[in-house]
Amino acid sequence: MQKYRVDLEKVSHLFEKKLPRVIISKIYSWVLRVEMRGMAETRKILSLHDEPLKGERKNQRSIRLNKAYRLIYIEEPGHLIVIVKVIEVNKHEY
Repeated sequence: MQKYRVDLEKVSHLFEKKLPRVIISKIYSWVLRVEMRGMAETRKILSLHDEPLKGERKNQRSIRLNKAYRLIYIEEPGHLIVIVKVIEVNKHEY
């Protein structure tokens, strides 16, 4: 099984005051799943709606944290480990 490490550096400033606690909890839950079970198993969780993005965000993927919030990430394969960089957490507008 491929090993994964999730990098939250780009969004860590949001954890202090900008994101609701329930969203932060869901992010950490997703991180643990990815690092413990791998991306293939985590993508099988249908409630996350993990999907590739299109257009300018072509190489990015998103998951739904709830109806309003999305987490956007990219995968950077390496020799021994795949780095999953979380690049954005935003409130999705309908």
